[in-house]
Amino acid sequence: MALLLEEIVQSLELWLKLIRKPQPFVDPNLDPVLLVPGIAGSVLNAVDEETGKEERVWVRILGADYAFRTKLWSRFDPSTDQNTRIVVPEDRFGLLAIDALDPDMVIGQESVYYFHDMIVEFIKWGHQEGKTLFGFGYDFRQSNRLKETLDRLAAKLEAVYNASGGKKINIISHSMGGLLVKCFMCLHSDVFEKYVKNWIAIAAPFQGAPGYVTSTFLNGMSFVDGWESNFFISKWSMHQLLIECPSLYELMACLHFQWDHPPLLQMWREKLHGDGNSQIILESYPIADSVDIFKEALSSNTVNYNGEDIPLPYNTEVLKWANETREIMSRARVPSQVKFYNIYGVNLETPHSVCYGNEQTPVTDLHQLRYFEPTYVCVDGDGTVPAESAKADGLRAEARVGVPGEHRGILCEHQVFRILKHWLKADHDPYYNPLNDYVVLPTAFEMEKHKEKGFEVTSLKEEWEIITDDQDDNLKNIAADGNPKVSSISVSQDGAEACATVTVYPQNEGKQHVELNAVSVSVDA
Repeated sequence: MALLLEEIVQSLELWLKLIRKPQPFVDPNLDPVLLVPGIAGSVLNAVDEETGKEERVWVRILGADYAFRTKLWSRFDPSTDQNTRIVVPEDRFGLLAIDALDPDMVIGQESVYYFHDMIVEFIKWGHQEGKTLFGFGYDFRQSNRLKETLDRLAAKLEAVYNASGGKKINIISHSMGGLLVKCFMCLHSDVFEKYVKNWIAIAAPFQGAPGYVTSTFLNGMSFVDGWESNFFISKWSMHQLLIECPSLYELMACLHFQWDHPPLLQMWREKLHGDGNSQIILESYPIADSVDIFKEALSSNTVNYNGEDIPLPYNTEVLKWANETREIMSRARVPSQVKFYNIYGVNLETPHSVCYGNEQTPVTDLHQLRYFEPTYVCVDGDGTVPAESAKADGLRAEARVGVPGEHRGILCEHQVFRILKHWLKADHDPYYNPLNDYVVLPTAFEMEKHKEKGFEVTSLKEEWEIITDDQDDNLKNIAADGNPKVSSISVSQDGAEACATVTVYPQNEGKQHVELNAVSVSVDA
């Protein structure tokens, strides 16, 4: 009997070992990381002030639209937040609120992943939640310079600094989170310099997201695409919230930025002549003039709240506030002891100018714009933020790197992980080549397409830094005479030609700069 009992105990111990999750690797030498999301990137809970009951209102599936309209919607005037207080859950040191935005989803949860893949990656590198990995969720409806949000961020930085044993912090922001951090850096530069070591902005709309914001003001927006969108908040309910949100107005195209191609709001309209004839023409409105269109189109907009129809026009008071926020951000400077890096998305058609109607169906009533399906003139970017806007941070940057990727999907791109690992000096880079002992770090990527005299011309420029030990003779021998080495190649086939030039510069302090310039010309089909 004793022998049998011993076998049972051994079997049980073996079973426990098999089911017990292995302890993750923890590297105590890593600096702490604070993740800051963008608009709609934080879980929001509503707390009933009378009962104290707390329920998630963003994001959720069951009863999503009803909860959204009754618990999350409010006017710019905060007095309309009747008996409800919006809070961000602080579980898992702030990471729960920015991980998967609907933790209850079983099927299709990846559609509401936010920083999930990045959190998993950081834990693989040796980061530990509550020690070297933290999140900062916030009420994304509010302005990026709202005092309460900035005070919370200041307290968070101090808490992370203390929890990590007095180590300075690496902030990684995404999208509008970059505007929040920039506002904080400008208004609380002393706190920023005291606690922050590096700030890495990813897909930040530093000069706005013109196409995205214009269509949102007039048509609303969906948080997710595809079949999953049927289970979330309706596009128009989202519109009715955002029309009163200072954060959306702060994402409008910057008035004073010198755009390569200024964004426009366009409409096909019927113009009547004095002789009684009419003509269908395309009207174009630059950034400043588009505000008048917003005001007219939304002049009769209402929302039904608690059985009452409340006027909800385009809010010029919020616009005034947003323009002041832009002015504040234009004065931001990176403290001398802090390093700033910028990653932006490229290679996706990104809405820039927005057009309503067509020659067959012109716009006859601006109040009906919400029923028109917009068409877009697109530029290069991440599908939401133009690369031109994301690159123009106006700051002293250590590097700016374009990465092919979609606006939210860029947070799970392995190229982004590789770049972050290098900049943060985390050990054990899976892309590190032990045979040659070097790391290739992309530092610039530009691509342009245009048509000229019946030909399609594509130009490409890409740059890399090869980071290596100064003793690496294989790389040191390249351009050893102090002069750049240039190599070229040309190919042609069936009406298309391409040529490329690679320039390798002399090694300097363990870094070797490599530049690729390529042009292809093909007959425009």
